[in-house]
Amino acid sequence: MKDMNRRKLLQTATAMTAGAVAGCALPVVADNRPRTPFEVAQITIPIVGSDLAFPVRRIYCIGRNYAAHAREMGSDPTREPPFFFQKPTDAIQNVAPGTTADHPYPSLTKNYHYEIELVAALNKGGRDIPVARALEHVFGYTIGLDMTRRDLQRAMGDQKKPWEIGKSFDRSAPLGPIHPAASIGHFTKGSIWLKVNGQIKQNANLEQMIWSVAEQISKLSEANELFPGDIIYSGTPENVGPVVKGDLMEGHIDGLPNLSVKVV
Repeated sequence: MKDMNRRKLLQTATAMTAGAVAGCALPVVADNRPRTPFEVAQITIPIVGSDLAFPVRRIYCIGRNYAAHAREMGSDPTREPPFFFQKPTDAIQNVAPGTTADHPYPSLTKNYHYEIELVAALNKGGRDIPVARALEHVFGYTIGLDMTRRDLQRAMGDQKKPWEIGKSFDRSAPLGPIHPAASIGHFTKGSIWLKVNGQIKQNANLEQMIWSVAEQISKLSEANELFPGDIIYSGTPENVGPVVKGDLMEGHIDGLPNLSVKVV
């Protein structure tokens, strides 16, 4: 009996010691996850027709995936292997359909550019995914903006330094809610355009993408193991350009609600 009481006392003391870090008690977690000194919010995107939300693990973006845009960026538009970059998950700015979201003009830039894109959201992962099976990994789609501090991106490129500062910053990825592919289908063609203050700036068709969504998933899975929760920005058409405070951006992809964002 004494041994049993002693064990209980030792267990209690151990728990109390482990539960104090810098004078703060750790939250008790009911499952087997490690306890942490504070919690970090899970970034999510609303799912259309559901009270569930899509949990975002990683944001991938493909570069120069329309031939005319590749040319305007000074690149050869032939089908060279695609390249990808990433944004942090907290770059996401959720925009509800039928509303206009205020989008803050970011710091450090004087040349802030829009890029309208189709976004694919994955619910299955894997490595070396064949093109023929790639769309089986897509949970749904939405429309998004890959906002870019172009002057910073170009300056870093000229210095042969990583240009993450031009792409990966707060709220640089405004997007709409996820539409499940089971109800909306997959996107291989259809109009994609962007207006600024009512004037068409970008105007193309999804079938003009150099690498299709299926090919992007397949190629990306050769470099990185993909996981549920990954989203892929699939590239922007030509005529990217600057916006300033007060400008209203409206993005469109056939089959999806328009995206409306005002720079403030």
